[in-house]
Amino acid sequence: MRQMPLDAPSGSAVDLTPNEPPKKPQYDPTFTDKVIAATGPNAHLRIAQVMPSLIRHLHDFAREVNLTMGEWMAAIDLINECGQMSDDKRNETQLLCDIVGLESLVDEITSKMLATSTSETPSAILGPFYRQDAPLLPNGDTIVRNLSPSVPWYQKAVEDSAFLTGRVVSGRSGLPIPGAVVDVWHTAPNGLYEQQDEGQPEMNMRGQFETDADGRRYSLYALRPVAYPIPDDGPAGRLLAMLDRSPYRPGHIHFIVSAPGFRTLTTQVFDDRDEYIAKDSVFAVKDELVVRFKPRDGDPQARWTLEYDFVLGP
Repeated sequence: MRQMPLDAPSGSAVDLTPNEPPKKPQYDPTFTDKVIAATGPNAHLRIAQVMPSLIRHLHDFAREVNLTMGEWMAAIDLINECGQMSDDKRNETQLLCDIVGLESLVDEITSKMLATSTSETPSAILGPFYRQDAPLLPNGDTIVRNLSPSVPWYQKAVEDSAFLTGRVVSGRSGLPIPGAVVDVWHTAPNGLYEQQDEGQPEMNMRGQFETDADGRRYSLYALRPVAYPIPDDGPAGRLLAMLDRSPYRPGHIHFIVSAPGFRTLTTQVFDDRDEYIAKDSVFAVKDELVVRFKPRDGDPQARWTLEYDFVLGP
C-alpha cells in the first residue's frame, strides 16, 4: 500500500507497506548521547533517572520511522489542541493517552508496584469525566436523580434499574473496613455523563457512600451501565478514525474506594453482557473486573442486583 505522508508534496508518494520500514538514511550516531549528556549535575533525581530512557526511545522512534517535520508539527498541533480543548468537564489530553493505552499501562505498573497481595481488587483508569465532591448519601439511597417518564431514556432506566451492594475489606486480614468511602459514578442510559448533558441534573448518576462503624455493606441504587462512544469531536477522536478503530467503551461503573490506613483504589466494573468487553477503546477491561448482574425480585426500585466486594491494600 502506498500512502501520502503528512507533508509529502503533491504528486509524490512514499512506500508505507506494513511490516516493511522505510530505508534509513545515515543519521548522526552521536546526537542522542549529546542530548542525554546535557543534563546538569543538579538535575532533579527522578527526572535525571527517567529522561535518558525517554530521550533514547523518542530519538530511536523518530529514526526508525524517518519522522518528518510535517508529521512532527501535526503531532504538536494535535497535543496543543487537546490542551486547548480541555477544561473541568473534559480532559482531552487524558483521553488521547487513554486511546493509545498509556493510562491503562501506567495504572497497571503503579498498581503492581504498590500491591502487597494478589487478593487486592485490581485498579482501572480514572477516566476523563470524574468530578470531585459528589454528594455523600445514606446507604440504600439512589444516584439516579429526577427520573420521570418525561426523560427520553426513562424506559431504559427502568429496565436497567439495579441495586448495588458489597463490603470493603482489608486484603491482609479479610475483615470489613469501617468508615470506608465508596465514590461511584456512571453515565445515563444515553451514554453521557451529566457534565456532558444539559438535560441531566447536577451530579446525576454520582454519589458517595460510607460503610458504617461495624464495617457493614455499602448499598445504593444505580443502573446497569451501557456502552458508549468516547467523544470523537476532538483530536483524540480524529486519531481513532485515522486508526480505523471503534470509539466504544463497554458498559462500566466507576469507583474510588478509600479508607484511612489503606491505599485508595480507583477502578471500574464491567457488565458481562456487553459486546464491547473484548474491544474497549481505552484498554481498561480486566477479567477480575467483569461482573454479572442477577435478576432482583420483590424490589420495585430495581430489576437487577450486583454484589461486589472491594479489597484494599495497606
